[in-house]
Amino acid sequence: MLKLHAGIDAGSVATKAVIIEEDFPGTPESRPRILTKALVPTGADPVGAAEKALSQVLSQCGLRREQLASIGGTGYGRIRLSGVDRVITEITCHAYGVHWLFPAARTVIDVGGQDIKVIRTNELGQVEDFVMNDKCAAGTGRFLEVMANALGMDLEQLARVDLDGKAAPISSTCTVFAESEVISLVASGTPTLEIIRGLFNSVAERIQGMAARLIIEPEVAMTGGVSAIRGIPQAIERHLGLQVHVPELAQFAGAFGAALLSRK
Repeated sequence: MLKLHAGIDAGSVATKAVIIEEDFPGTPESRPRILTKALVPTGADPVGAAEKALSQVLSQCGLRREQLASIGGTGYGRIRLSGVDRVITEITCHAYGVHWLFPAARTVIDVGGQDIKVIRTNELGQVEDFVMNDKCAAGTGRFLEVMANALGMDLEQLARVDLDGKAAPISSTCTVFAESEVISLVASGTPTLEIIRGLFNSVAERIQGMAARLIIEPEVAMTGGVSAIRGIPQAIERHLGLQVHVPELAQFAGAFGAALLSRK
């Protein structure tokens, strides 16, 4: 017997939704699988974005909402979501979602549009400790978006740059001051690739400082939209001295966790 569950991660920049299917809970072979997924821009209407993302995954599967056994909600806009069976914190959802995507993980680094979370988990995917940067955009997707604009680029172009090569020193993690540094480096003729690598190191230094407040245990997994910018996991690896894994569907870890936890 299959049961279907949905998870919605209402992020500050993007809203993600997934539908998972599982055999009847409690059987030894039961293991949830992601059936389909969708991502839409959040914009100024997180509730509308959540409805749109859910409608897309339902349509992709040819399902009606009432055919879902449960719906879980998480993310920046989770409190405003309607019609969900359970609202769960992002930290809990990312920890549990990563546990299913990459069971060996004991540390999760989630870098989203507006905040950074470093989470230590146990063998069951439960949160043991965490630190969160939610008062400043330093090192987040928004930080990188501002820096890309200063370079006349977009995030997709930034995502294609790796860390191999010389990096320009960027001393500030503050978005405003770092943008001024980038503009000065451009004016002085510093190659764009060197500036980008310097930005990656700046983000990694910010995360390293947060991680120093926890006991970091391998394996380390990274989630969130920023994980797709390949130079960022590379820079974090060098600063932490540990391999950073980016699981498949890393950007959907929060939505997956919400779907999994909505079952309980």
